[in-house]
Amino acid sequence: MMSTTICFDFGNTRLKAAIFKGNQLEKLELLENGNLSSIHKLLDQYQPSKTLLSSVIYHDKAIESLLTEYGPFHLLGPQTKLNFTTPVGKPETIGADRLGLIAAAVDLYPNQHNLVISLGSCITYNFVNNRGQFLGGSISPGMQMRFKSMNDLTALLPLIEPAPSFGLVGYDTKTNLLSGVVLGMAAEIDGIIGAYEAKYSKFNALLTGGDLSYFVPHLKRRIFADQNLIYKGLYAISEKNT
Repeated sequence: MMSTTICFDFGNTRLKAAIFKGNQLEKLELLENGNLSSIHKLLDQYQPSKTLLSSVIYHDKAIESLLTEYGPFHLLGPQTKLNFTTPVGKPETIGADRLGLIAAAVDLYPNQHNLVISLGSCITYNFVNNRGQFLGGSISPGMQMRFKSMNDLTALLPLIEPAPSFGLVGYDTKTNLLSGVVLGMAAEIDGIIGAYEAKYSKFNALLTGGDLSYFVPHLKRRIFADQNLIYKGLYAISEKNT
């Protein structure tokens, strides 16, 4: 019988639990909140043999105690054993989400240059070379942040919801905002990939994150799109630490 692993991902906008049977992602559970009762219910339902928590937010420390009591548990942090190295900067300042993304890239595409682009609250560009060294990358505002900033910092521009269909030339305020933000971000992503192409002759560009679906149709560069990349990385980390 295949063992069950639960990887909890507490992000800025969503709290999720990835359920793995063996090394296969079976289901994603969206948690309404991160309270103990919801975690306890999930543990009772799936009976995991081990768990991992990745959190970029402040969470109830009692959750860590609960997971520890339940069985083998690992909290992603500075002491985590990884399948890559961090030779530059301060490793302890690297966000848990970025660690998960790089772990997935190295696990899926070992001994290759990989640029992982995550579309969430911010866009993060994360580069790991073919020697398994995470060299860093860059961070820029995400889609919702751009919409919100234009609403917050102007008198008349409305806060709009993203939409999948619009033209290059906006015909009203909403479509002008959509064109500017979504196509502007797509051009940014293509441009960053192009800059890496000029420096590294051969590499993989991996795209992931909650806003992925809005951008794939507009990108001109070759990419590997995977909505669940971070969870695959968290599983790879759990295998090294529990």
